[in-house]
Amino acid sequence: MRLGVYTDYPYRISQGEAFGERAFVVFIARLAPQFARLAVFGRLDPSSSARARYKLGSEVEFVPLPFYETLGRPGEALRSLGSAMRQFWNGLDDLDGVWLLGPNPFAVVFAVLAIARRKKIVLGVRQDYPVYVKARYAGRRRFQVVGWIIDVAFRALARFFPVVTVGPELAATYSRSPAVLEIAVSLVEEDEIVDPEEAVRRSWDGEHRVLSVGRLEAEKNPLLLAHALDLLSGDGDDRWKLTVCGEGPMEADLAAELDRLGIADRAELRGYVSRGDGLGETYRSSHAFLHVSWTEGLPQVLLEAFAAGLPTVATDVGGIRQAVGDAVLFVPAGDPAAAAAALRRIAEDPALREELIKAGNEYVTTRTLDRESERVAEFIVAETGSGD
Repeated sequence: MRLGVYTDYPYRISQGEAFGERAFVVFIARLAPQFARLAVFGRLDPSSSARARYKLGSEVEFVPLPFYETLGRPGEALRSLGSAMRQFWNGLDDLDGVWLLGPNPFAVVFAVLAIARRKKIVLGVRQDYPVYVKARYAGRRRFQVVGWIIDVAFRALARFFPVVTVGPELAATYSRSPAVLEIAVSLVEEDEIVDPEEAVRRSWDGEHRVLSVGRLEAEKNPLLLAHALDLLSGDGDDRWKLTVCGEGPMEADLAAELDRLGIADRAELRGYVSRGDGLGETYRSSHAFLHVSWTEGLPQVLLEAFAAGLPTVATDVGGIRQAVGDAVLFVPAGDPAAAAAALRRIAEDPALREELIKAGNEYVTTRTLDRESERVAEFIVAETGSGD
């Protein structure tokens, strides 16, 4: 099968190779060996300062679409739509089908074009779109209404086409689709998984290093990290340290909040850290993982934390609880006191740490990058009839 994949990501070209902005690009690229041809459609960022760092690889063909900075500037996005439609239409020429990830206004339009070209279609959903729009564009009522309309349109398409969803909550939402595959977006290689017995023996004497990894954007609620650290540091407890690996528009806000609370010396904002530049070692040298997003499907960073043997605290949002169950200590979204209390429980209770570590290990060992990408490829081929 010759497959096209669309996600609303920006890309850049460096020395003739395409690089995507989000780590999910790595997952997409791993599909390539399963198809006769894999073409990825994406916005080509002309800026020399583009932050796209994840290589698509030589086995993947990149089909450039016009660039717009963000859907938060709808005029700019709309001006690019005509050219995007033409380039997508032409890009369909030598493809048998497309995997369209959304909800997203361009994904809806591209689905209509694929229908007109009689191409096979599989949809993909990674998060609850109305919740995402509400968190990202808080107070912008028109954006939230448009987000709801786009979500309804995508669900309507899903009544006719198979869907790949991230996490069980989205799988239930799209249960009326002809076929649904629930996955975890895993970037974990099998040989990266730490022996759980080794992780259980990790010493908690001295410093307690808490790690957070992810984009520093509004829907990720990064300021809560500062407030949780402030509570942990109360009464002069200087054992707690915070490491944040990630970049985004709220990086300066987080730094300012840490400074305002007088705890900047207890936190390290490392910015973007690649897997090749020590991200794995940062996971393995930490004691616990904290994830505080307002909205998620099933974040891939949780699987990375499980692979490193980190007891994990996460907000109870999206499909995380249904997916991982006892592998995470859950707290309400937006509650720094609950996050701090959960981390203290982990520090004080070795039995709880062991339960979390072993449950996380059991989950991630069956959901490596190779296994999950193979499941997606097999589903797409089976549901489009392209394996006949």
